[in-house]
Amino acid sequence: MLTDAAIKRANCPPDKARARFADSGGLYLEVAAAGSKRWFWKFRIEGKEKRIALGSYPEVSLKDARVARDDARKLQRDGIDPVRQRRVDKLDNLSAGDATFEAVAREFHTTHKSGWSPHYAKRWLERLEKDLFPFIGPVQLTAIKAPLLLHALKRVEQRGALETAHSLRQYAGQVFRHGIATGRCEVNPVPDLRTALKPVHVKHMAAVLDAGSVGKLMRDIYAYEGQPVTRAALIFSALTFQRPGNVRATEWSEVDLDAGMWTIPAMKMKRTVHQKVNGRPHFVPLAPQAVEVLRELWPLTGHGKFVFPSLLGKGRCMSENTVRGALRRLGYGNDEMTPHGFRAVARTLMVEQLDVNPDVIEAQLAHGKSGPLGMAYDRAQYMAQRRDMMGKWADYLDKLRVGAAVIKLRA
Repeated sequence: MLTDAAIKRANCPPDKARARFADSGGLYLEVAAAGSKRWFWKFRIEGKEKRIALGSYPEVSLKDARVARDDARKLQRDGIDPVRQRRVDKLDNLSAGDATFEAVAREFHTTHKSGWSPHYAKRWLERLEKDLFPFIGPVQLTAIKAPLLLHALKRVEQRGALETAHSLRQYAGQVFRHGIATGRCEVNPVPDLRTALKPVHVKHMAAVLDAGSVGKLMRDIYAYEGQPVTRAALIFSALTFQRPGNVRATEWSEVDLDAGMWTIPAMKMKRTVHQKVNGRPHFVPLAPQAVEVLRELWPLTGHGKFVFPSLLGKGRCMSENTVRGALRRLGYGNDEMTPHGFRAVARTLMVEQLDVNPDVIEAQLAHGKSGPLGMAYDRAQYMAQRRDMMGKWADYLDKLRVGAAVIKLRA
């Protein structure tokens, strides 16, 4: 057995990298050639020999090293690997020191933002910074119960921001699930708040949905006396019924007039970051009427990048408010018709009046499908049916515009 005096005299022979001096019960002192002295305990578990470091001498004395050996031996007798238990204890201590709601939320945001769109990542953090961090940010996750979180969410609800309150409840759930996964907490109180907030009543984008009103809308659009580029954007929106952001950002390089095809790159579509990077483009067959609109526009904007450039120049595409403003000037308020409403018009009338297969319409709208097949329609794009549908839709709008009797009465 070792003594304090023997430990002080212990040296490593010059011809060795290190030397070991045994005490008892598997405890030994390892002396390195450089002069450092460290305690180790050697043991066997699950048939394998292992060792665990117990500290350096003289910071850890002989007496302390023996106590540490005995503590580790108790774990071994209970079938617990002391080395593995030490790793668990270190992780627990690390987690406990940084387990406030704000710290875990920021860690979750840093971990996941690369897979989010920049807009969503920015909005996610800004909402928490404004409405949750000031009230529960410094609180440990383990101390946040459902009533405390509800109190913070109710403050948002009381100012009339119901949708924001529900989004914050969802974001808080993500934070707590990350906390559970990283050992900062064991309970997520968010599911208990599922029915504690006022429900959000979704208001759909305004649109004229009966055939007679659509006919009047088309007559008004064709009679528009404002900027010719704006008039073209209105007609193109009705004929293609794509998202307003995609319409106004259309580039001439994306359009093949001879083939009658508009190809929207995946990066421009409303998709996840992974789908934007790895997904296929969205194809929009153009009816002859849509091709004609673009051919007439070519002399005006064909020298630039965008089909519908900003009226203010500066190399930008048309403003998001240009088409909306044109509809206002035509007499259609926000509660009657919006740029996004052209999608609802097409979706409704093609099912009710033209008997088009809804799956074909959904594919053209670039709507993802739920369920186990997910985005399977991307592999069966119904391209022939979509091209035929786009032609029928353009013809139908022409007939409505001139007042032809093409309205099918419902049973």
